[in-house]
Amino acid sequence: MNEDLRNVVLGVLATGVSGAIGWLARTHLWRRRLRRKQAFFGLPSHSECLLVVNREAGSEGAVHRYDVSALLELAALVKDCGATARIVQHDLAQMGFGDRTEFCVGGPGSNRRMAAHLASLLPGLTMRTAAEPVDRRGEIHVGTDLYRMERGVTEYVLLARVRAGEGARPVFLFCGQRAIDNQAATRYLARHHERLTRRHRDGSFVLLLKVVNSQAYGPDVVELVADVTRQALTPPPSGTAVSSATSPAPAAT
Repeated sequence: MNEDLRNVVLGVLATGVSGAIGWLARTHLWRRRLRRKQAFFGLPSHSECLLVVNREAGSEGAVHRYDVSALLELAALVKDCGATARIVQHDLAQMGFGDRTEFCVGGPGSNRRMAAHLASLLPGLTMRTAAEPVDRRGEIHVGTDLYRMERGVTEYVLLARVRAGEGARPVFLFCGQRAIDNQAATRYLARHHERLTRRHRDGSFVLLLKVVNSQAYGPDVVELVADVTRQALTPPPSGTAVSSATSPAPAAT
């Protein structure tokens, strides 16, 4: 073998080895990110989860178009984890939680299961469901703070991941003052789940998000107002009064 041919052979071998090493490195990184994502959502490969959805007010079996969009975004996350999803309407999801991951979409006024989750899992948090007075409909109480909606301008949604016990699969809650806010929360989760993984790891969290000017920007412009995990998980003392009707300044995202 002359020197030129030997150099060609060595070059081909070097290219093949470096390409194989690069492929193995990329595959390792992809698998590590996948495992982190699966752990965050509680969705190992081939597992099943529940997508629990409410019914649109005044409709028989219909789902609001924004909640349909929220379900589609969640279904994409589930598929990325190699899991499968089963959609169940809120009044038919008569089962416990913790055995499988659950994504529950909609406020307690239209989602009976959300109302049950708020009462049992987040005792320090309530959402007003009474129709009157109109200006107080949907207001959120967290501890001693109150958050009221200015429809289409400033709206709030709760994004929570709650684990009921050691080894239990998480329950994700998307509880907005309007249906568009539910979609905003699912989109926020899809965009920021890696950062949430680094910050919260396997623990529970409850985030209060503000949807800015939804009549102009839809569900796309969302700000983190506060991490209210401690307040939401702590039952309030009896007789506690709400401190104010205004919200604090948003936290940095």
